[in-house]
Amino acid sequence: MIKKLAPFIGQYKKYALIVPLLVFLDVLAELSMPLLMARIIDTGISSQDLGFIARTGGFMILLALAAIVFGVLFMRMGAIASMGFGANLRDALFEKVQAFSFNNIDRFSTASLITRLTNDVNNVQLTFLMMLRILMRAPMMLVVAFFLAYTINARLSLILAIAIPILVIGVALIINTAVKRFSVMQQKIDAINNVLQENLIGGRVVKSFVRQDFESGKFKLANDNLTNAGIRAVSIVILNMPLMMLVMNGATLAVIWQGGQFVAGGEMGTGQLISFISYIMQILMSVMMLSMVVVMSARAKASAERIIEVLDTELDIVDKPLTETPTLHSGKVEFRQVDFKYDISGSGENVLSGISFTVQPGQIIGIVGGTGSGKTTLVNLIPRLYDATQGEVLVDGVDVRDYPLETLRAQIGVVLQKNTLFSGSIAENLRWGDPDATQAELEAACRSAQAHNFILEFPDGYNTILGQGGVNLSGGQKQRLSIARAMLKKPKILILDDSTSAVDSTTEAKIRQAFHEELRDTTVFIIAQRISSVRDADQILVIEDGKVAGQGTHAELLAGNRIYQEIHASQQEGVFANV
Repeated sequence: MIKKLAPFIGQYKKYALIVPLLVFLDVLAELSMPLLMARIIDTGISSQDLGFIARTGGFMILLALAAIVFGVLFMRMGAIASMGFGANLRDALFEKVQAFSFNNIDRFSTASLITRLTNDVNNVQLTFLMMLRILMRAPMMLVVAFFLAYTINARLSLILAIAIPILVIGVALIINTAVKRFSVMQQKIDAINNVLQENLIGGRVVKSFVRQDFESGKFKLANDNLTNAGIRAVSIVILNMPLMMLVMNGATLAVIWQGGQFVAGGEMGTGQLISFISYIMQILMSVMMLSMVVVMSARAKASAERIIEVLDTELDIVDKPLTETPTLHSGKVEFRQVDFKYDISGSGENVLSGISFTVQPGQIIGIVGGTGSGKTTLVNLIPRLYDATQGEVLVDGVDVRDYPLETLRAQIGVVLQKNTLFSGSIAENLRWGDPDATQAELEAACRSAQAHNFILEFPDGYNTILGQGGVNLSGGQKQRLSIARAMLKKPKILILDDSTSAVDSTTEAKIRQAFHEELRDTTVFIIAQRISSVRDADQILVIEDGKVAGQGTHAELLAGNRIYQEIHASQQEGVFANV
Protein backbone atom coordinates (compact mmCIF):
# COMPACT_ATOMS: atom_id res chain seq x y z
CA MET A 1 0.00 0.00 0.00
CA ILE A 2 2.75 2.45 1.00
CA LYS A 3 4.71 1.35 -2.06
CA LYS A 4 1.79 2.27 -4.33
CA LEU A 5 1.17 5.67 -2.77
CA ALA A 6 4.79 6.72 -2.22
CA PRO A 7 5.37 7.87 -5.85
CA PHE A 8 2.75 10.58 -5.39
CA ILE A 9 5.14 12.47 -3.10
CA GLY A 10 6.75 13.39 -6.40
CA GLN A 11 8.50 16.76 -6.50
CA TYR A 12 7.95 17.21 -2.75
CA LYS A 13 10.27 14.33 -1.88
CA LYS A 14 13.13 16.70 -1.00
CA TYR A 15 11.00 18.25 1.76
CA ALA A 16 10.12 14.82 3.14
CA LEU A 17 13.76 13.66 3.08
CA ILE A 18 15.07 16.62 5.07
CA VAL A 19 12.51 16.09 7.85
CA PRO A 20 14.34 13.13 9.53
CA LEU A 21 17.56 15.16 9.85
CA LEU A 22 15.74 18.12 11.40
CA VAL A 23 13.81 15.79 13.71
CA PHE A 24 17.01 14.09 14.85
CA LEU A 25 18.63 17.44 15.68
CA ASP A 26 15.47 18.54 17.52
CA VAL A 27 15.40 15.30 19.54
CA LEU A 28 19.10 15.58 20.49
CA ALA A 29 18.66 19.18 21.61
CA GLU A 30 15.58 18.39 23.69
CA LEU A 31 16.84 15.19 25.29
CA SER A 32 20.19 16.67 26.23
CA MET A 33 18.55 19.05 28.67
CA PRO A 34 17.56 16.48 31.36
CA LEU A 35 21.21 15.35 31.50
CA LEU A 36 22.35 18.92 31.97
CA MET A 37 19.68 19.41 34.61
CA ALA A 38 21.01 16.35 36.46
CA ARG A 39 24.53 17.84 36.39
CA ILE A 40 23.21 21.12 37.77
CA ILE A 41 21.50 19.29 40.66
CA ASP A 42 24.16 16.69 41.42
CA THR A 43 27.24 18.83 40.73
CA GLY A 44 26.44 22.52 40.70
CA ILE A 45 23.93 22.72 43.53
CA SER A 46 25.68 20.15 45.73
CA SER A 47 28.99 22.10 45.43
CA GLN A 48 27.26 25.51 45.31
CA ASP A 49 29.23 26.34 42.15
CA LEU A 50 27.23 29.26 40.73
CA GLY A 51 29.52 29.60 37.72
CA PHE A 52 28.94 25.96 36.75
CA ILE A 53 25.19 26.43 37.21
CA ALA A 54 25.20 29.59 35.08
CA ARG A 55 27.28 28.05 32.29
CA THR A 56 25.22 24.90 32.18
CA GLY A 57 21.97 26.87 32.37
CA GLY A 58 23.09 29.11 29.51
CA PHE A 59 23.89 26.05 27.41
CA MET A 60 20.41 24.69 28.18
CA ILE A 61 18.87 27.94 26.91
CA LEU A 62 20.82 27.62 23.65
CA LEU A 63 19.67 24.02 23.27
CA ALA A 64 16.07 25.08 23.88
CA LEU A 65 16.33 27.77 21.18
CA ALA A 66 17.89 25.25 18.79
CA ALA A 67 15.10 22.78 19.51
CA ILE A 68 12.53 25.48 18.71
CA VAL A 69 14.21 26.33 15.39
CA PHE A 70 14.58 22.68 14.34
CA GLY A 71 10.99 21.99 15.45
CA VAL A 72 9.53 24.85 13.41
CA LEU A 73 11.57 23.85 10.36
CA PHE A 74 10.62 20.17 10.37
CA MET A 75 6.93 21.00 10.92
CA ARG A 76 6.99 23.41 7.98
CA MET A 77 8.80 20.94 5.72
CA GLY A 78 6.36 18.22 6.76
CA ALA A 79 3.37 20.45 5.98
CA ILE A 80 4.71 21.26 2.50
CA ALA A 81 5.42 17.60 1.74
CA SER A 82 2.01 16.38 2.95
CA MET A 83 0.02 19.09 1.17
CA GLY A 84 1.94 18.40 -2.05
CA PHE A 85 1.38 14.65 -1.63
CA GLY A 86 -2.37 15.24 -1.21
CA ALA A 87 -2.49 17.51 -4.26
CA ASN A 88 -0.67 14.97 -6.44
CA LEU A 89 -2.93 12.17 -5.23
CA ARG A 90 -6.10 14.16 -5.97
CA ASP A 91 -4.78 15.04 -9.44
CA ALA A 92 -4.02 11.39 -10.16
CA LEU A 93 -7.46 10.26 -8.97
CA PHE A 94 -9.24 12.93 -11.00
CA GLU A 95 -7.28 12.08 -14.14
CA LYS A 96 -8.08 8.39 -13.63
CA VAL A 97 -11.78 9.11 -13.19
CA GLN A 98 -11.69 11.33 -16.30
CA ALA A 99 -10.35 8.35 -18.24
CA PHE A 100 -13.10 6.03 -16.94
CA SER A 101 -15.58 4.59 -19.39
CA PHE A 102 -19.23 4.51 -18.38
CA ASN A 103 -18.70 0.88 -17.37
CA ASN A 104 -15.89 1.91 -15.04
CA ILE A 105 -18.03 4.69 -13.57
CA ASP A 106 -20.93 2.28 -13.09
CA ARG A 107 -18.70 0.23 -10.80
CA PHE A 108 -18.48 3.13 -8.35
CA SER A 109 -21.31 5.46 -7.37
CA THR A 110 -20.77 9.17 -8.00
CA ALA A 111 -21.04 9.84 -4.27
CA SER A 112 -18.37 7.22 -3.56
CA LEU A 113 -15.96 8.77 -6.06
CA ILE A 114 -16.49 12.20 -4.50
CA THR A 115 -15.79 10.76 -1.03
CA ARG A 116 -12.62 9.10 -2.28
CA LEU A 117 -11.37 12.30 -3.90
CA THR A 118 -12.08 14.41 -0.82
CA ASN A 119 -12.54 12.67 2.52
CA ASP A 120 -10.35 9.65 1.80
CA VAL A 121 -7.51 11.74 0.36
CA ASN A 122 -7.72 14.10 3.35
CA ASN A 123 -7.43 11.13 5.73
CA VAL A 124 -4.34 9.80 3.95
CA GLN A 125 -2.81 13.27 3.63
CA LEU A 126 -3.30 14.04 7.33
CA THR A 127 -1.83 10.69 8.31
CA PHE A 128 1.18 11.34 6.08
CA LEU A 129 1.65 14.68 7.84
CA MET A 130 1.46 12.97 11.22
CA MET A 131 3.96 10.38 10.01
CA LEU A 132 6.44 13.09 9.07
CA ARG A 133 5.89 15.07 12.24
CA ILE A 134 5.32 12.35 14.81
CA LEU A 135 6.22 8.97 13.35
CA MET A 136 9.69 10.32 12.67
CA ARG A 137 10.05 12.12 15.99
CA ALA A 138 8.40 9.74 18.43
CA PRO A 139 10.53 6.63 17.65
CA MET A 140 13.70 8.73 17.74
CA MET A 141 12.59 10.23 21.02
CA LEU A 142 11.76 6.80 22.41
CA VAL A 143 15.03 5.17 21.33
CA VAL A 144 17.30 8.04 22.37
CA ALA A 145 15.45 8.54 25.67
CA PHE A 146 15.69 4.81 26.41
CA PHE A 147 19.41 4.83 25.57
CA LEU A 148 20.07 7.83 27.82
CA ALA A 149 17.99 6.28 30.59
CA TYR A 150 20.03 3.10 30.18
CA THR A 151 23.28 5.07 30.55
CA ILE A 152 21.97 6.54 33.81
CA ASN A 153 20.94 3.20 35.32
CA ALA A 154 20.80 -0.07 33.39
CA ARG A 155 18.76 -1.93 36.02
CA LEU A 156 16.00 0.67 36.10
CA SER A 157 15.78 0.65 32.29
CA LEU A 158 14.77 -3.04 32.43
CA ILE A 159 11.38 -1.88 33.70
CA LEU A 160 10.89 0.06 30.46
CA ALA A 161 12.18 -2.87 28.40
CA ILE A 162 9.34 -4.97 29.80
CA ALA A 163 6.60 -2.32 29.66
CA ILE A 164 7.06 -1.12 26.08
CA PRO A 165 6.62 -4.54 24.31
CA ILE A 166 3.44 -5.18 26.35
CA LEU A 167 2.10 -1.84 25.22
CA VAL A 168 3.00 -2.40 21.56
CA ILE A 169 1.25 -5.79 21.46
CA GLY A 170 -1.91 -4.36 23.06
CA VAL A 171 -2.07 -1.41 20.65
CA ALA A 172 -1.54 -3.70 17.65
CA LEU A 173 -4.51 -5.88 18.65
CA ILE A 174 -6.73 -2.83 19.05
CA ILE A 175 -5.75 -1.32 15.70
CA ASN A 176 -6.26 -4.58 13.82
CA THR A 177 -9.92 -4.52 14.81
CA ALA A 178 -10.27 -0.77 14.23
CA VAL A 179 -9.19 -0.94 10.56
CA LYS A 180 -12.20 -3.08 9.61
CA ARG A 181 -14.60 -0.80 11.46
CA PHE A 182 -13.17 2.35 9.85
CA SER A 183 -13.62 0.74 6.43
CA VAL A 184 -17.33 0.31 7.17
CA MET A 185 -17.45 3.91 8.37
CA GLN A 186 -16.10 5.19 5.02
CA GLN A 187 -18.82 3.24 3.21
CA LYS A 188 -21.43 4.97 5.37
CA ILE A 189 -19.92 8.32 4.35
CA ASP A 190 -20.48 7.25 0.72
CA ALA A 191 -24.13 6.60 1.53
CA ILE A 192 -24.72 9.94 3.23
CA ASN A 193 -23.01 11.78 0.35
CA ASN A 194 -25.28 9.95 -2.08
CA VAL A 195 -28.44 11.12 -0.29
CA LEU A 196 -27.10 14.64 -0.01
CA GLN A 197 -26.11 14.79 -3.67
CA GLU A 198 -29.50 13.53 -4.85
CA ASN A 199 -31.31 16.14 -2.79
CA LEU A 200 -29.13 19.03 -3.88
CA ILE A 201 -29.48 18.11 -7.55
CA GLY A 202 -33.16 17.16 -7.37
CA GLY A 203 -34.25 19.83 -4.89
CA ARG A 204 -36.99 21.19 -7.16
CA VAL A 205 -38.49 17.74 -7.64
CA VAL A 206 -38.43 17.09 -3.88
CA LYS A 207 -40.26 20.34 -3.20
CA SER A 208 -42.76 19.95 -6.04
CA PHE A 209 -43.78 16.50 -4.76
CA VAL A 210 -43.71 17.67 -1.13
CA ARG A 211 -41.27 14.90 -0.22
CA GLN A 212 -39.14 16.87 2.23
CA ASP A 213 -40.21 14.71 5.16
CA PHE A 214 -39.48 11.50 3.26
CA GLU A 215 -36.05 12.72 2.17
CA SER A 216 -35.32 13.97 5.69
CA GLY A 217 -36.08 10.45 6.89
CA LYS A 218 -33.66 8.98 4.33
CA PHE A 219 -30.96 11.40 5.39
CA LYS A 220 -31.58 10.68 9.07
CA LEU A 221 -31.26 6.95 8.43
CA ALA A 222 -27.98 7.43 6.52
CA ASN A 223 -26.75 9.84 9.19
CA ASP A 224 -27.65 7.42 11.99
CA ASN A 225 -25.87 4.60 10.18
CA LEU A 226 -22.76 6.76 9.89
CA THR A 227 -23.01 7.73 13.55
CA ASN A 228 -23.36 4.12 14.66
CA ALA A 229 -20.45 3.03 12.46
CA GLY A 230 -18.34 5.86 13.89
CA ILE A 231 -19.24 4.88 17.45
CA ARG A 232 -18.32 1.25 16.77
CA ALA A 233 -14.96 2.30 15.33
CA VAL A 234 -14.19 4.74 18.13
CA SER A 235 -15.37 2.35 20.86
CA ILE A 236 -12.46 0.04 20.11
CA VAL A 237 -9.95 2.85 19.60
CA ILE A 238 -10.68 4.47 22.97
CA LEU A 239 -9.27 1.37 24.67
CA ASN A 240 -5.88 2.51 23.44
CA MET A 241 -5.44 5.35 25.94
CA PRO A 242 -6.44 3.43 29.09
CA LEU A 243 -4.12 0.58 28.10
CA MET A 244 -1.25 2.97 27.50
CA MET A 245 -1.77 4.90 30.73
CA LEU A 246 -2.07 1.69 32.75
CA VAL A 247 1.19 0.24 31.44
CA MET A 248 3.25 3.43 31.46
CA ASN A 249 2.01 4.75 34.80
CA GLY A 250 2.70 1.33 36.28
CA ALA A 251 6.21 1.51 34.86
CA THR A 252 6.67 5.04 36.26
CA LEU A 253 5.60 3.92 39.75
CA ALA A 254 8.00 0.97 39.57
CA VAL A 255 10.85 3.31 38.55
CA ILE A 256 10.11 5.76 41.38
CA TRP A 257 9.92 2.92 43.91
CA GLN A 258 13.11 1.19 42.79
CA GLY A 259 14.91 4.45 41.99
CA GLY A 260 14.13 5.82 45.44
CA GLN A 261 15.84 2.80 46.94
CA PHE A 262 18.89 3.36 44.71
CA VAL A 263 19.09 7.02 45.80
CA ALA A 264 18.76 6.03 49.46
CA GLY A 265 21.52 3.48 48.99
CA GLY A 266 23.78 5.99 47.26
CA GLU A 267 23.73 4.12 43.92
CA MET A 268 22.12 7.10 42.14
CA GLY A 269 22.11 10.83 42.56
CA THR A 270 18.87 12.75 43.05
CA GLY A 271 19.45 14.60 39.79
CA GLN A 272 19.94 11.32 37.98
CA LEU A 273 16.63 9.99 39.27
CA ILE A 274 14.90 13.20 38.20
CA SER A 275 16.50 12.90 34.75
CA PHE A 276 15.49 9.24 34.54
CA ILE A 277 11.87 10.14 35.37
CA SER A 278 12.04 12.93 32.80
CA TYR A 279 13.07 10.39 30.17
CA ILE A 280 10.19 8.17 31.25
CA MET A 281 7.86 11.11 30.59
CA GLN A 282 9.47 11.58 27.18
CA ILE A 283 9.01 7.89 26.43
CA LEU A 284 5.41 8.08 27.63
CA MET A 285 4.79 11.10 25.38
CA SER A 286 6.42 9.30 22.46
CA VAL A 287 4.23 6.24 22.95
CA MET A 288 1.15 8.48 23.21
CA MET A 289 2.06 10.20 19.94
CA LEU A 290 2.77 6.87 18.27
CA SER A 291 -0.55 5.48 19.40
CA MET A 292 -2.33 8.54 18.02
CA VAL A 293 -0.64 8.08 14.64
CA VAL A 294 -1.46 4.37 14.69
CA VAL A 295 -5.13 5.16 15.41
CA MET A 296 -5.20 7.62 12.54
CA SER A 297 -3.44 5.06 10.37
CA ALA A 298 -6.28 2.61 10.98
CA ARG A 299 -8.72 4.97 9.30
CA ALA A 300 -6.15 6.05 6.73
CA LYS A 301 -5.57 2.41 5.79
CA ALA A 302 -9.26 2.01 4.98
CA SER A 303 -9.16 5.24 2.96
CA ALA A 304 -5.93 4.24 1.19
CA GLU A 305 -7.46 0.92 0.11
CA ARG A 306 -10.41 2.78 -1.42
CA ILE A 307 -8.07 5.20 -3.21
CA ILE A 308 -5.91 2.38 -4.57
CA GLU A 309 -9.06 0.57 -5.73
CA VAL A 310 -9.77 3.53 -8.04
CA LEU A 311 -6.16 3.91 -9.16
CA ASP A 312 -5.88 0.18 -9.90
CA THR A 313 -9.15 -0.02 -11.84
CA GLU A 314 -8.40 -1.34 -15.28
CA LEU A 315 -9.74 0.93 -18.01
CA ASP A 316 -11.87 -1.09 -20.40
CA ILE A 317 -11.82 1.59 -23.12
CA VAL A 318 -8.30 2.61 -24.09
CA ASP A 319 -6.43 3.58 -27.23
CA LYS A 320 -4.79 0.79 -29.19
CA PRO A 321 -1.10 1.12 -30.04
CA LEU A 322 -1.19 2.32 -33.65
CA THR A 323 1.51 2.63 -36.28
CA GLU A 324 -0.73 4.93 -38.32
CA THR A 325 -3.58 7.11 -37.06
CA PRO A 326 -6.76 6.76 -39.14
CA THR A 327 -8.67 9.92 -40.03
CA LEU A 328 -12.40 10.52 -39.72
CA HIS A 329 -13.30 12.49 -42.85
CA SER A 330 -16.89 11.88 -43.98
CA GLY A 331 -19.05 10.48 -41.16
CA LYS A 332 -20.21 7.18 -42.63
CA VAL A 333 -21.47 4.89 -39.84
CA GLU A 334 -21.96 1.13 -40.02
CA PHE A 335 -23.11 -1.41 -37.41
CA ARG A 336 -22.26 -5.04 -38.16
CA GLN A 337 -24.03 -7.65 -36.03
CA VAL A 338 -23.51 -5.66 -32.85
CA ASP A 339 -24.38 -7.13 -29.45
CA PHE A 340 -23.97 -5.24 -26.20
CA LYS A 341 -24.37 -6.01 -22.50
CA TYR A 342 -23.53 -3.72 -19.60
CA ASP A 343 -21.87 -6.44 -17.57
CA ILE A 344 -18.35 -6.55 -19.04
CA SER A 345 -17.69 -9.85 -17.23
CA GLY A 346 -19.82 -11.54 -19.86
CA SER A 347 -22.79 -12.53 -17.70
CA GLY A 348 -26.22 -10.95 -17.96
CA GLU A 349 -28.54 -10.42 -20.88
CA ASN A 350 -27.84 -8.49 -24.06
CA VAL A 351 -29.22 -4.95 -24.17
CA LEU A 352 -28.61 -4.88 -27.93
CA SER A 353 -28.66 -7.94 -30.20
CA GLY A 354 -27.73 -8.36 -33.85
CA ILE A 355 -27.80 -4.65 -34.73
CA SER A 356 -26.84 -4.07 -38.38
CA PHE A 357 -27.37 -0.96 -40.52
CA THR A 358 -25.41 1.53 -42.63
CA VAL A 359 -25.67 5.32 -42.66
CA GLN A 360 -24.16 7.32 -45.50
CA PRO A 361 -22.33 10.60 -44.85
CA GLY A 362 -24.62 13.59 -44.50
CA GLN A 363 -27.78 11.52 -43.89
CA ILE A 364 -30.22 12.28 -41.09
CA ILE A 365 -31.20 9.15 -39.19
CA GLY A 366 -34.21 9.00 -36.91
CA ILE A 367 -34.36 6.42 -34.10
CA VAL A 368 -37.66 5.63 -32.40
CA GLY A 369 -38.82 3.00 -29.97
CA GLY A 370 -40.28 2.44 -26.54
CA THR A 371 -38.64 3.44 -23.28
CA GLY A 372 -35.81 1.03 -22.45
CA SER A 373 -35.64 -0.40 -25.95
CA GLY A 374 -31.91 0.43 -26.27
CA LYS A 375 -31.94 3.63 -28.38
CA THR A 376 -29.50 5.61 -26.23
CA THR A 377 -27.27 2.59 -25.69
CA LEU A 378 -27.01 2.16 -29.45
CA VAL A 379 -25.73 5.69 -30.16
CA ASN A 380 -23.39 5.56 -27.13
CA LEU A 381 -21.38 2.92 -28.99
CA ILE A 382 -20.44 5.39 -31.75
CA PRO A 383 -18.21 7.71 -29.63
CA ARG A 384 -17.10 4.68 -27.56
CA LEU A 385 -18.80 5.69 -24.35
CA TYR A 386 -19.25 1.92 -24.24
CA ASP A 387 -17.66 -0.76 -26.42
CA ALA A 388 -19.68 -3.37 -28.27
CA THR A 389 -19.61 -6.81 -26.67
CA GLN A 390 -19.76 -8.52 -30.07
CA GLY A 391 -19.65 -7.24 -33.62
CA GLU A 392 -18.23 -4.01 -35.03
CA VAL A 393 -19.15 -0.34 -35.08
CA LEU A 394 -17.38 1.36 -37.97
CA VAL A 395 -16.93 5.02 -38.84
CA ASP A 396 -15.63 5.73 -42.33
CA GLY A 397 -14.92 2.02 -42.68
CA VAL A 398 -12.69 1.87 -39.59
CA ASP A 399 -13.66 0.10 -36.36
CA VAL A 400 -14.17 2.80 -33.71
CA ARG A 401 -11.82 0.82 -31.44
CA ASP A 402 -9.01 1.53 -33.93
CA TYR A 403 -9.34 5.32 -33.60
CA PRO A 404 -7.55 7.24 -30.85
CA LEU A 405 -10.34 8.32 -28.50
CA GLU A 406 -9.46 11.98 -28.86
CA THR A 407 -9.53 11.77 -32.67
CA LEU A 408 -12.88 9.96 -32.68
CA ARG A 409 -14.68 12.10 -30.12
CA ALA A 410 -13.34 15.35 -31.55
CA GLN A 411 -15.46 14.69 -34.66
CA ILE A 412 -18.63 13.62 -32.83
CA GLY A 413 -21.08 16.02 -31.20
CA VAL A 414 -23.50 14.72 -28.57
CA VAL A 415 -26.58 16.50 -27.22
CA LEU A 416 -28.41 14.70 -24.43
CA GLN A 417 -31.98 15.01 -23.21
CA LYS A 418 -30.64 15.88 -19.77
CA ASN A 419 -28.01 18.41 -20.74
CA THR A 420 -25.17 19.57 -18.56
CA LEU A 421 -24.08 23.20 -18.43
CA PHE A 422 -21.24 24.38 -16.26
CA SER A 423 -20.71 27.32 -13.94
CA GLY A 424 -19.56 30.29 -15.99
CA SER A 425 -20.97 32.55 -18.69
CA ILE A 426 -23.17 31.45 -21.59
CA ALA A 427 -20.31 32.26 -23.97
CA GLU A 428 -17.88 30.11 -21.98
CA ASN A 429 -20.31 27.18 -22.12
CA LEU A 430 -20.79 27.59 -25.86
CA ARG A 431 -17.04 27.62 -26.47
CA TRP A 432 -16.85 24.04 -25.23
CA GLY A 433 -17.78 23.34 -28.86
CA ASP A 434 -15.01 25.56 -30.23
CA PRO A 435 -12.64 27.33 -27.82
CA ASP A 436 -11.59 29.74 -30.58
CA ALA A 437 -15.09 30.66 -31.78
CA THR A 438 -15.67 34.35 -32.43
CA GLN A 439 -18.67 36.25 -31.11
CA ALA A 440 -20.18 36.20 -34.60
CA GLU A 441 -19.83 32.40 -34.74
CA LEU A 442 -21.44 32.06 -31.31
CA GLU A 443 -24.40 34.13 -32.42
CA ALA A 444 -24.75 32.25 -35.71
CA ALA A 445 -24.85 28.89 -33.92
CA CYS A 446 -27.37 30.21 -31.39
CA ARG A 447 -29.61 31.57 -34.16
CA SER A 448 -29.58 28.11 -35.77
CA ALA A 449 -30.45 26.53 -32.42
CA GLN A 450 -33.14 29.15 -31.76
CA ALA A 451 -31.29 30.37 -28.65
CA HIS A 452 -30.11 33.84 -29.72
CA ASN A 453 -33.31 35.69 -28.88
CA PHE A 454 -33.73 34.44 -25.34
CA ILE A 455 -30.01 35.05 -24.64
CA LEU A 456 -30.44 38.72 -25.60
CA GLU A 457 -33.32 39.00 -23.13
CA PHE A 458 -30.79 38.62 -20.29
CA PRO A 459 -29.26 41.95 -19.18
CA ASP A 460 -25.74 40.63 -19.79
CA GLY A 461 -26.55 38.69 -22.94
CA TYR A 462 -23.85 36.17 -23.82
CA ASN A 463 -21.92 37.19 -20.69
CA THR A 464 -24.76 36.04 -18.42
CA ILE A 465 -23.38 33.88 -15.64
CA LEU A 466 -25.04 30.48 -15.29
CA GLY A 467 -25.47 28.74 -11.96
CA GLN A 468 -24.24 25.19 -11.47
CA GLY A 469 -25.93 22.98 -14.04
CA GLY A 470 -27.65 26.03 -15.59
CA VAL A 471 -30.23 26.26 -12.81
CA ASN A 472 -31.27 29.75 -13.95
CA LEU A 473 -32.43 28.41 -17.33
CA SER A 474 -35.51 26.45 -18.34
CA GLY A 475 -35.24 22.93 -19.73
CA GLY A 476 -35.87 24.11 -23.28
CA GLN A 477 -33.28 26.89 -22.98
CA LYS A 478 -30.65 24.44 -21.76
CA GLN A 479 -31.44 22.09 -24.65
CA ARG A 480 -31.08 24.87 -27.23
CA LEU A 481 -27.77 26.06 -25.75
CA SER A 482 -26.50 22.49 -25.83
CA ILE A 483 -27.51 22.14 -29.48
CA ALA A 484 -25.71 25.41 -30.31
CA ARG A 485 -22.63 24.18 -28.44
CA ALA A 486 -22.60 20.96 -30.50
CA MET A 487 -23.14 22.83 -33.78
CA LEU A 488 -20.16 25.09 -33.01
CA LYS A 489 -18.03 21.95 -32.94
CA LYS A 490 -18.85 21.39 -36.63
CA PRO A 491 -18.75 17.61 -36.12
CA LYS A 492 -18.79 14.95 -38.81
CA ILE A 493 -21.38 13.06 -36.71
CA LEU A 494 -24.02 14.68 -34.50
CA ILE A 495 -26.05 12.65 -32.00
CA LEU A 496 -29.24 14.20 -30.61
CA ASP A 497 -30.67 12.05 -27.83
CA ASP A 498 -34.24 13.31 -27.41
CA SER A 499 -32.63 16.74 -27.16
CA THR A 500 -35.69 18.74 -28.24
CA SER A 501 -38.17 17.14 -25.83
CA ALA A 502 -38.57 20.41 -23.90
CA VAL A 503 -38.93 22.52 -27.04
CA ASP A 504 -42.25 23.35 -28.72
CA SER A 505 -43.03 21.91 -32.15
CA THR A 506 -42.55 25.20 -34.03
CA THR A 507 -39.11 25.83 -32.54
CA GLU A 508 -38.17 22.20 -33.12
CA ALA A 509 -39.09 22.51 -36.80
CA LYS A 510 -36.82 25.56 -37.14
CA ILE A 511 -33.94 23.67 -35.51
CA ARG A 512 -34.45 20.72 -37.89
CA GLN A 513 -34.40 23.13 -40.80
CA ALA A 514 -31.10 24.52 -39.53
CA PHE A 515 -29.66 21.00 -39.55
CA HIS A 516 -30.53 20.65 -43.24
CA GLU A 517 -29.02 24.03 -44.08
CA GLU A 518 -26.03 24.30 -41.74
CA LEU A 519 -25.02 20.64 -41.35
CA ARG A 520 -25.39 19.33 -44.89
CA ASP A 521 -22.21 17.25 -44.64
CA THR A 522 -22.84 16.06 -41.07
CA THR A 523 -24.35 12.67 -40.33
CA VAL A 524 -27.13 13.33 -37.80
CA PHE A 525 -28.72 10.77 -35.47
CA ILE A 526 -31.97 11.93 -33.88
CA ILE A 527 -33.46 9.88 -31.06
CA ALA A 528 -37.02 11.07 -30.55
CA GLN A 529 -40.28 10.19 -28.89
CA ARG A 530 -42.31 12.23 -31.38
CA ILE A 531 -42.76 10.94 -34.92
CA SER A 532 -42.87 14.58 -36.08
CA SER A 533 -39.23 14.94 -35.00
CA VAL A 534 -38.00 12.26 -37.43
CA ARG A 535 -40.55 12.07 -40.23
CA ASP A 536 -38.28 14.01 -42.63
CA ALA A 537 -35.22 11.87 -41.86
CA ASP A 538 -33.47 10.00 -44.68
CA GLN A 539 -33.83 6.78 -42.69
CA ILE A 540 -35.70 5.83 -39.54
CA LEU A 541 -34.72 2.91 -37.32
CA VAL A 542 -37.37 1.30 -35.15
CA ILE A 543 -35.81 -0.29 -32.06
CA GLU A 544 -37.66 -2.82 -29.92
CA ASP A 545 -36.15 -4.99 -27.17
CA GLY A 546 -32.62 -4.15 -28.31
CA LYS A 547 -33.19 -5.17 -31.94
CA VAL A 548 -33.86 -3.34 -35.19
CA ALA A 549 -37.56 -3.99 -35.74
CA GLY A 550 -37.86 -1.79 -38.80
CA GLN A 551 -35.84 0.44 -41.13
CA GLY A 552 -36.93 2.84 -43.84
CA THR A 553 -38.40 6.24 -44.56
CA HIS A 554 -41.44 7.61 -42.77
CA ALA A 555 -43.70 6.59 -45.67
CA GLU A 556 -42.22 3.09 -45.95
CA LEU A 557 -42.52 2.38 -42.24
CA LEU A 558 -46.02 3.84 -42.05
CA ALA A 559 -47.03 1.52 -44.86
CA GLY A 560 -45.44 -1.68 -43.62
CA ASN A 561 -44.17 -1.62 -40.01
CA ARG A 562 -46.63 -2.49 -37.26
CA ILE A 563 -44.65 -0.99 -34.39
CA TYR A 564 -44.13 2.30 -36.23
CA GLN A 565 -47.80 2.37 -37.16
CA GLU A 566 -48.80 1.93 -33.52
CA ILE A 567 -46.47 4.72 -32.35
CA HIS A 568 -47.79 7.02 -35.07
CA ALA A 569 -51.41 6.17 -34.33
CA SER A 570 -51.02 6.75 -30.59
CA GLN A 571 -49.53 10.17 -31.20
CA GLN A 572 -52.21 11.09 -33.72
CA GLU A 573 -54.86 10.13 -31.17
CA GLY A 574 -53.11 12.38 -28.66
CA VAL A 575 -53.16 15.27 -31.13
CA PHE A 576 -56.86 14.90 -31.89
CA ALA A 577 -57.68 14.46 -28.21
CA ASN A 578 -56.17 17.86 -27.54
CA VAL A 579 -58.07 19.60 -30.34
